[in-house]
Amino acid sequence: MSSHETLSAAANDRKSRLAQLKSLKRKQEQISDAPETTESSATKDQAEPSQALTRTDDDAESSVVKTYLSGRNYDPETRNVKLGFDNLPISDPTNTLEYKAERLALETKAQQEAEKAEDKGLDLFKLQPKKPNWDLKRDLDQKMKPLHVQTDNAIAKLVRERVEAQKAIREKQPRDENTGDEVGMEGAELVEAMHLKEQEEERERKREAEEEDIS
Repeated sequence: MSSHETLSAAANDRKSRLAQLKSLKRKQEQISDAPETTESSATKDQAEPSQALTRTDDDAESSVVKTYLSGRNYDPETRNVKLGFDNLPISDPTNTLEYKAERLALETKAQQEAEKAEDKGLDLFKLQPKKPNWDLKRDLDQKMKPLHVQTDNAIAKLVRERVEAQKAIREKQPRDENTGDEVGMEGAELVEAMHLKEQEEERERKREAEEEDIS
């Protein structure tokens, strides 16, 4: 037997064995697929009641949670702590320091842009500083208010005493039949008292003006 014949016989033998192996493999796959289908149907039947049980358990638990918990800090849907807030904690969001600061910044920026648009020169009067004693004068004016009241009362008292003294002197003197002179004297005294008060106020204004010029 030649070598060519032996090689062809070996090739045919190998092909026949491969064909047998393929047929055996197909038979095994068909046998293994049949129990898998039965097992899958059985597992589905078992899973459906288990899922139904879990759903009923979840519904019962959620109803218990909603009944006994207020939900202020606990979220029953996520079963965790509630994060953030549903409604704003401030009733009026425009009444906050942040909002007012933002509005002030916007107004200042708009004012600066308006000044730039006008393109005016530098106003030296805006840069003029206040006098060094402006705060002292303010405090002094507050303290001098009761003194001004006392001064007015003292002037009124002096005028009243002077009028009463002159009236007593006239009562001691013999009266004339013409009473118009007496009325005229009282009116003149009142006018004189008013002049005295005006002179006092004028001196006070001059003194304040001199103090401002010195400062």
